[in-house]
Amino acid sequence: MKKQLMISFITFQLIYSHAQTIKSGHGEYIFNSEKKACLTENQYSQIWGDIKTSQKKLKAEGKLNLLPLSKLPPKFIWPVQKSSSAPYENAWSISAHVDHNPLYPNQLLDWNCGSRTYDTADGYNHQGIDIFLWPFPQYQQEHNQAEIVAAAEGTIIYKSDGNYDRNCSLSGGDWNAVYIQHSDGSVAWYGHMKKNSLTNKPIGSTVTAGEYLGIVGSSGNSTGPHLHFEVYNVNNQLIETYQGSCNNFASGNNSWWENQKPYQDPKINAVLTHSNIPNFNTACPDIEEPFIKNNFGNGEMVYGIVYLADQLPGTNFTLNLIRPDNSIAANRLGNINIFYTASYFWWSFPSNLFNTNGEWKLEVTYQGKTVVHKFNYGEKLSVENNQSKTISIYPNPVKSEININNLSNEKIENLSIYDISGKLLLSYKNPEASKFNVSQLTKGVYNIILNTNKNIYKQKFIKE
Repeated sequence: MKKQLMISFITFQLIYSHAQTIKSGHGEYIFNSEKKACLTENQYSQIWGDIKTSQKKLKAEGKLNLLPLSKLPPKFIWPVQKSSSAPYENAWSISAHVDHNPLYPNQLLDWNCGSRTYDTADGYNHQGIDIFLWPFPQYQQEHNQAEIVAAAEGTIIYKSDGNYDRNCSLSGGDWNAVYIQHSDGSVAWYGHMKKNSLTNKPIGSTVTAGEYLGIVGSSGNSTGPHLHFEVYNVNNQLIETYQGSCNNFASGNNSWWENQKPYQDPKINAVLTHSNIPNFNTACPDIEEPFIKNNFGNGEMVYGIVYLADQLPGTNFTLNLIRPDNSIAANRLGNINIFYTASYFWWSFPSNLFNTNGEWKLEVTYQGKTVVHKFNYGEKLSVENNQSKTISIYPNPVKSEININNLSNEKIENLSIYDISGKLLLSYKNPEASKFNVSQLTKGVYNIILNTNKNIYKQKFIKE
């Protein structure tokens, strides 16, 4: 399912006298390299039967209109979003669109006349959009960091749940899914969801655009966590939701998106600091160890990593390592000459580079977008609690939510929760509130490191 390639496709410029002590590397992450079908013919037949049975029942109960209320199709928003605890800019990339070429195998055509889709030797042509998680797909699923939301308002006409959600192959069985009918009679399928994460709203309930439906998972025929998004019109014709030169479906060449994303959508998914280089070649369904770390003591090595989606040939990015006084300690210029749907670039910054204690920044600019990741280095972090002021964490012990008090006019920039071994479990970046959900943690003792615009605090709490 995964593949890491180390290819020399970037060049670097460095501002630092000890350049030889900084090591670097880069690689690609490939999702569904085996090109497995999301659904079998029997599963399609079963799903359609379940949907029609449910529609008939809902109509009889007066919960579903007999005729479409609108002739206009909905305008979709993006159906995947990062959770509030995810320390990323974006949590996804696209591996495959709908295949418009009915021939097979390896005869591919997507809406943009490209081949960003797939088919199989037994006659399956991909019939939806596969939105996979990046970075740390298994870790994201485990920690509920990628949410599936309703792309448009509508009525839940069917749900399936309770199926195993860490599959890695075609023989994965049935998926967990939500099916929503819109006012024009079209139906959107949201598949491969995480077990028991589905909305608790019953069949027949209405949802609004952007409303939570579930967590991205790997249930059914799946080689890793992703959302399969498939749409049919009122006549049960497969819809291509993108408008493009090679959208040849009888259902029409119209965009169903409020803001249609470009075919290639280069972006920064994350800029993070780590205590080590993550291993993206873990065997499915093992959970990756991301080694994310934002607080370093004197003498520690810092690994800075940039995670990109849809990196484009002919583009470049800049990276600056910035001292607490805003001077540049080191920088990189990366020139890209190959397309990857998901990639990463890492640098190991040695301890002798960090000649000043305090808040450092890793700043990356790509395609006009700048992302700044703040981390702390030095003795300041060894203090258990800020000596000039203390914060209040309550309740402690806690069952579901903790509150942070006594911050006065300080603004929380980052809150990280670690277990007693130092493993990062949760991270909230620039939260709007001072209340945090910790219900997913198991019973035990945990450390909170709280970074504000003025101070750093470290305190313990007990999860009941």
